[in-house]
Amino acid sequence: MMYDEQFKSRLIELREQKGVSARDMSLSIGQNPGYINAIESGKSLPSMSGFFYICDFLNISPKDFFDTENNNPEKLNALISDLKKLEDEKLDSIASIVKGLIK
Repeated sequence: MMYDEQFKSRLIELREQKGVSARDMSLSIGQNPGYINAIESGKSLPSMSGFFYICDFLNISPKDFFDTENNNPEKLNALISDLKKLEDEKLDSIASIVKGLIK
C-alpha cells in the first residue's frame, strides 16, 4: 500500500535526523530491539499507541509526522516555542531576516 511506503520512509527520515539507531529507538520506547526495524522494512505497522510513542520519542506531534513538507519538525517546533516568547518588535525583525533568507 502506498501509505505504508510513505510511513516507513518518513519514520526513517525522522529517526536518522535524531541520530539514533532503529534498535536504540525500539528499546527507548519500550519495545523489543527489532520493533522499529520491522516497521521500516515494511513487515509491520505500529498500533495507534505505538505510533504515539514514536511521535513522543521524536518530540513531534502526529500531525508533524505526516507533514512531509516540514523537513525537520523537531527543530521547527523548538524554534516556534522560542519565538512565542518574543515581543512583537523582535518577531518583526525575525520575520524580516527569514524573508531575506528565502529570497
